[in-house]
Amino acid sequence: MKKSNIILLVIFLIATTTFSQTTKVVYHRYVNGEIDENRPCFELKYDGDFISVEEQQLNQNLISTVPEEMDFIDIKNKKYYSTALLNAKKRFTVISPLPVDTLFSYSDKTDTILGYICKHAKRVVFSNNIDFWFTDKVAPQGSPYLSLGNPGGLVLKIVINGSSVIEADKIVKEKESVVIPKSWGDTVSRTEYRSLIKENYIHRVSVFNDAQLSFGNEIHNPKNIDCDSIFHFSKGTVAIRKVTLPDLKDNTVFAELTEKSNGDAYDRTGSVFIIPVNGKTNLINALRDGLDKLPIITDNNGDEYQGIVKTDNYDPPTELIRFFTPFGVGHFNEKRVVKNVVWEDEVVYKQDVTDIISALDGDVWIGVYIANYDKGGHKVSMELQYHPDNKEKQKETKKMWSATLFNTLNIMEMSGQEYSRLFGNDTLEVTFEVPENIKDLQLRYISTGHGGWGGGDEFNKKLNTIIIDNKVVYSFIPWRTDCATFRKYNPASGNFWNGISSSDLSRSGWCPGSVSNPEYIILNDLKPGKHTLKVVIPMGKPEGNSFSAWNVSGVILGEME
Repeated sequence: MKKSNIILLVIFLIATTTFSQTTKVVYHRYVNGEIDENRPCFELKYDGDFISVEEQQLNQNLISTVPEEMDFIDIKNKKYYSTALLNAKKRFTVISPLPVDTLFSYSDKTDTILGYICKHAKRVVFSNNIDFWFTDKVAPQGSPYLSLGNPGGLVLKIVINGSSVIEADKIVKEKESVVIPKSWGDTVSRTEYRSLIKENYIHRVSVFNDAQLSFGNEIHNPKNIDCDSIFHFSKGTVAIRKVTLPDLKDNTVFAELTEKSNGDAYDRTGSVFIIPVNGKTNLINALRDGLDKLPIITDNNGDEYQGIVKTDNYDPPTELIRFFTPFGVGHFNEKRVVKNVVWEDEVVYKQDVTDIISALDGDVWIGVYIANYDKGGHKVSMELQYHPDNKEKQKETKKMWSATLFNTLNIMEMSGQEYSRLFGNDTLEVTFEVPENIKDLQLRYISTGHGGWGGGDEFNKKLNTIIIDNKVVYSFIPWRTDCATFRKYNPASGNFWNGISSSDLSRSGWCPGSVSNPEYIILNDLKPGKHTLKVVIPMGKPEGNSFSAWNVSGVILGEME
């Protein structure tokens, strides 16, 4: 073979080898100078035609809802792709122009990374200061975060707010080209893409959809109490439904309730509650067959209260959310105009209920109650939302324990259940038992005062004292001073001469249009065995036909060892 032909063949082989090679850059997250072994790393690949970036999970034992996500840049056509495969079945892709590169500011600072002298650039994204260190001596112009644009080279280090670091620790050559999906699937917007990714993680349990809670209308419940239907009781002010809770312990759970007036103008007490299916007597028995199915306690005046404390054979309803309807949101929006106030169509109550739900799974009754005397009443919708806490499957998860001790809220008010007025002459008392091997005990306590006149406990500060085994463990005054925040939900609220609306006034642990947050009382000294808990509240005296009452609920929570 001629020498010239040999040279041409060598040049051809070199060119072919170069073309087929892929540059791979591996990045890790660093904390205090050490690789964060709990966070995924990034892999950037470049083959001359495409750049791809993918998070590489360090733990491959992933939950099923983790999508396969990758970012690509089509260099020739100057297009940017974000693509995700959900549940190994459905692909969604965002196709857009290349991210803009005009938002960087540059400095004279340099850093040496993997032997390359890197230049410095900076961007501010949603108040986050992001520093980029890049070299123009290596192809491609790429970054572990393609969506942030490119400062003019291969980014080898990113520092977010001076502390979170993503840095390349090796650059290697591979023979394989960048692998492009055979199909981009459904093309969606960036907003839709993010929504699909997030929604894929969430497990939703629908409970109510536009259920009406009103007073005095005919009730037609199914005869089969176990069917999948909504049942109405207590003149229509209580709705319950049996649902199956998933066994998802390693999740954060939110309860989301929406409410709007369907005719009732007043602020009303509301409660979302759970009744486990465990064979004991509970509120379901009373809703179906009457209040006489509930155990009774008698106060020092001889007044009787039905089903408010735990006994050996009875469990009070477990309160998930205490909420308060505003004055007529939705229904009365067009009936009153107030300058500079735009009324909301409905109110959304959303609360973290992980501590309660994590101790429950399987079949339970979930109920919602709103006290009112209106045939239109209120309409509510509700669901539980389970959000996984980890992308990896956990070998061990916390096993939670709970026991509902008391709930004085008269959910069956319209069937004659007594208001909780015993605090005026007596102490709420309950005996309970803590099993062995329970740790980190705490009391989840909700308290709201009622009595809607100037001298009533709704508008007066009252000390709540929790006593266990004759020892005071906690005292506080439930009081809300932020009620004016919820003005936009209260179109039917009365307006006073001095510019204050009645919905603005401070109250005993609640506001019209809000939830009442639980108070968490740490009980580290509580040992296994029987204990006696007392709740003491100096309730105000009646005035004429007006009286005060206190709605309190308490659940003991703990973790099983």
